[in-house]
Amino acid sequence: MILSPSINTSQPFINPLLVFPEIFRDIKILKTTTMKQILLLFILSIAIPCTILASELYPAISSYQADRSALARKYNNPLSDEYFQRFEKLYKDWLDALEKMPYDSYTLDGKMDYQLFKNHLEKELFFHGLSYEEFKEVKNVVDFKGELEKFYQTRRMGIKPNSQEIAARFAQTENAIKSKWEAMKKVKPFNSWQKAELASNTVEALRRSTEEAYNFYYDYDPEFTWWMKKPMESMNETLKAYGAFLKEHFENTVVKDDGSGIIGKPVGKLAIEKELSYNMIPYTAEELLKEGEKQYAWCEAEMIKASEELGYGKDWKAALEHVKNSYVPAGEWPQMVGEMAEEAIDFLEARDLLTIPDMAKETWRTTMMSAERQKVSPFFLGGETIIISYPTSTMTHDEKMMSMRGNNPHFSRATVQHELIPGHHLQQFMNQRHFPHRRVFNTPFWVEGWTLYWEFNLWNKDFPRNAEDRIGMLFWRMHRAARIVFSLNYHLERWTPQQCIDYLVDAVGHERANAEAEVRRSFEGSYGPLYQLAYMIGGLQVYSLRNEMVGGGKMTEKEFHDFFITQNYTPIELLRARMNEDIPRDFKSKWRFLD
Repeated sequence: MILSPSINTSQPFINPLLVFPEIFRDIKILKTTTMKQILLLFILSIAIPCTILASELYPAISSYQADRSALARKYNNPLSDEYFQRFEKLYKDWLDALEKMPYDSYTLDGKMDYQLFKNHLEKELFFHGLSYEEFKEVKNVVDFKGELEKFYQTRRMGIKPNSQEIAARFAQTENAIKSKWEAMKKVKPFNSWQKAELASNTVEALRRSTEEAYNFYYDYDPEFTWWMKKPMESMNETLKAYGAFLKEHFENTVVKDDGSGIIGKPVGKLAIEKELSYNMIPYTAEELLKEGEKQYAWCEAEMIKASEELGYGKDWKAALEHVKNSYVPAGEWPQMVGEMAEEAIDFLEARDLLTIPDMAKETWRTTMMSAERQKVSPFFLGGETIIISYPTSTMTHDEKMMSMRGNNPHFSRATVQHELIPGHHLQQFMNQRHFPHRRVFNTPFWVEGWTLYWEFNLWNKDFPRNAEDRIGMLFWRMHRAARIVFSLNYHLERWTPQQCIDYLVDAVGHERANAEAEVRRSFEGSYGPLYQLAYMIGGLQVYSLRNEMVGGGKMTEKEFHDFFITQNYTPIELLRARMNEDIPRDFKSKWRFLD
């Protein structure tokens, strides 16, 4: 049942220390105020409606998230017709419900939630449909699935099985699996490792669902246990072996290894255009490529200026080598990272650029990146914990040197604040406390755009202390411009992974191992096709919005920052509409922020 949009639920519990810190901030008040007065303040604070945490759409969005989670638990085979059809219905039902909601009566926050929710549902429906079509291309590998599906679907209701009959059907199914396997050996129907892996995963998903149902009855139903133990053991092993066979059974005619060992799969122009549309970026891939090249040219010109200041003339790569060799000895690096984090916070607070809660400053932590993980994440990862890359004893000498040179102090001074404050840690801290229901609307343009914007802003405010610091910041800014170029060229099927690696080495000055890790993470990891370009493009969006709001006199710089960071995941253009207090029901993306 879909929650009626007319239902008006109460606000969620709100911690008054977060929402009304001014009441509790002064320790002297706490010392002189009676416990009764403190309790009264607490009760009053949670009784006051707090629009910073919720809107009229909060109950609907929360219900949707609960529905989606409940359905995923019930339909526990995500590679089945049943699963795809049920989730298609979920998205369509909620879109129908949205159409009936009284949009014009909503507050600005309610209207923004409506647009976020609608955009999310349309995006999920579209890409869910693409996934379903991909599944249909391989589902014939389990055309013996009928009896197994019937078994695990019936188990959901706990219905007592006819164990002797099911044992016979399992034996028949195992014979069908073996026959299918023999037939598959004669042909290679999959033209990429991705399709072969999907086929293998389809078998494994069927096996897991069957095994879960079997374990439900096993040992609790004596008759079932007596009849089913051997048939299940045998079929389970056959399914495992069949799935493993399929994973390696393909003819790689679509995406071949170009020598890099990185075999991703370009998504193509249609998927890129759809992703841009759902992220409210009204530009074509070609236009973004040109912007990446433009930003790279600016960075190169600034690199030459810094290089000349250091005495290397126009040979900025020689100046870059000079900066790379400023690395510190192993063992000393984590402490320096912590000092850089505190330095960035002090810089922001001294200029009163945004509100940084004391709890956010207190709760960030550090940990180290494993040697294996550094093969795909050679620099920092951030959030509440900043994960630090530096050499381990298990690395070769060359690997150690590339790790140290790539994580030198001047490079890292530009990125520690990106990962912690005002970057990813502060984002996550605020997202847990402001409009938390919007976390389902994650967009890399908000996530990485905010952090890149701060690199722009800190550059303008003379955060780099000298030419080496400027080169460190420019290296990363150039890298973000290069990400636009190599990721789009790859997904538009113009470049191979090796060409992307060579480009990062030649154009940006990356250590080769770090360039390989960057490309591997981009194309073989869990990142979406727009994630790499979202850094620079999102940063330019935020920067343009800041110029409009602050330069136009609508907000102070601090007000802009505080408002932005408390809105949670939102496409930047929709956040612009919220700041301008104009969100029509037929809202469409049209903001040409690069023009």
